[in-house]
Amino acid sequence: MDEASLPKDLVKAVTRRYFFQRAGLGVGATALSTLLHRDLFAAVSGGTPGPAASPLAPRPPMFPAKAKSIIYLFMAGAPSHLDLLDYKPTLQKYNGQLIPEEFLKGQRFAFVKGVPRLLGSPYNFKKCGNSGTEISELLPHLQGIADDITVVKSIGTTQFNHAPAQIFMNCGFQIIGRPSMGAWLTYGLGSECADLPGFVVLLSGENQPDGGKSCWGSGFLPTVYQGVEFRSQGDPVLFLTNPEGVTPEDRRESLNALKDLNEMHLKEAGDPEIVTRIASYEMAYKMQTSVPDLADISKEPQQIHQMYGTQPGKASFANNCLLARRLVERGVRFVQLYHRGWDHHGTSPHDDIINRLPKLCQETDQASAALVKDLKQRGLLDSTLVVWGGEFGRTPMNEARNQSKFLGRDHHPRAFTMWLAGAGIKPGTTLGKTDELGYNVVEDPIDIHDMHATLLNQMGIDHTKLTYRFQGRDFRLTDISGNVIQKLLA
Repeated sequence: MDEASLPKDLVKAVTRRYFFQRAGLGVGATALSTLLHRDLFAAVSGGTPGPAASPLAPRPPMFPAKAKSIIYLFMAGAPSHLDLLDYKPTLQKYNGQLIPEEFLKGQRFAFVKGVPRLLGSPYNFKKCGNSGTEISELLPHLQGIADDITVVKSIGTTQFNHAPAQIFMNCGFQIIGRPSMGAWLTYGLGSECADLPGFVVLLSGENQPDGGKSCWGSGFLPTVYQGVEFRSQGDPVLFLTNPEGVTPEDRRESLNALKDLNEMHLKEAGDPEIVTRIASYEMAYKMQTSVPDLADISKEPQQIHQMYGTQPGKASFANNCLLARRLVERGVRFVQLYHRGWDHHGTSPHDDIINRLPKLCQETDQASAALVKDLKQRGLLDSTLVVWGGEFGRTPMNEARNQSKFLGRDHHPRAFTMWLAGAGIKPGTTLGKTDELGYNVVEDPIDIHDMHATLLNQMGIDHTKLTYRFQGRDFRLTDISGNVIQKLLA
């Protein structure tokens, strides 16, 4: 008698094929359970997974922390360090001359071809504050807080195209799939705000970053740790209002029922994404009250709007900076602002350093400086770390793509500049140095993993110990390298 003529239940009971099929699934499930992070679940009697505590509940740092929150102002597209924060008199002197060929040997560029000509900055620089920090005339508001910031001129990266460089800058690896820094921080520390996400993303400028949502993704961490994108205009989060006819009491009862069902499923499956689902429903319910109040920046005093240059109701980087301050006031762990448009190749007036670069500075300079001043006057700068920068630098040569007459610079990974303020960072100093052309780092070289290690250190985290086991090994934000930049610390 063949299998087709047997009753179904009898086939299941006696055939080897069915036995090995089920056994294989069981082995796979067992293997999966070993990959899941054991701390995600609370133990219950009998050793089975039970309802987890909130995955975003605050957790203590590994050692006393200088910072409680980070606000990261990400200038997507890569601003020109040579026109903003790294003045080079020698480059001015040899403006228009062919760059020595030894600078080009073995180098890869995104668009530069042949032997290009050097391009001095068309902008004046000024020594600012008691520190004498040299800052471009394009950043007059930053000039006013020179003694509150530290300028780092010696950062390098391995990536020279936007998407992989942005992903590397955010995730410590150039290929999508790794958690972003904000995800690592909320995984390690949770959030001090119970009714808002621990990691919030705000966008402004031309479009989304080239690296896309992977720049604030959770990678292989549970998705509860990924960045939550707030819209810059209109309702920050959609569907906060209950449908017509649904009362808050109805919503609460339905969420309680969903929670019970999800916790039953959690006991059976042990899947951390079920914990994420439970937490997401609860957070959405809380945000119905918290987000409208948070987003209403019209309640701020007029002098605050004048300081930031904000216009309530309009999408802008300035509005996002003020919103970032309101978020960290409420205990949000990591706020990241992206402002896209800094890719100044000089192919047209829309992407050159004469017309477009000043416009980008006008859109961001006032609010960036106001954020630092506002945090300082509220006593929040001591516990909030502000970071400003892009994904790489720009070449000291004019790109002149297709003989364009507009001035612009190609991608340059070998050297670029960032600035930081607050939370134990030594203020009013400049760290690192590039050569006379701004081409190579010649003093205090810093890579992306060093910067990540330092930011985590200020949050009270040893970057070598914040790990997550995935596919058989422990991963971390700094991969297998990175050193805390001691010279940055007060």
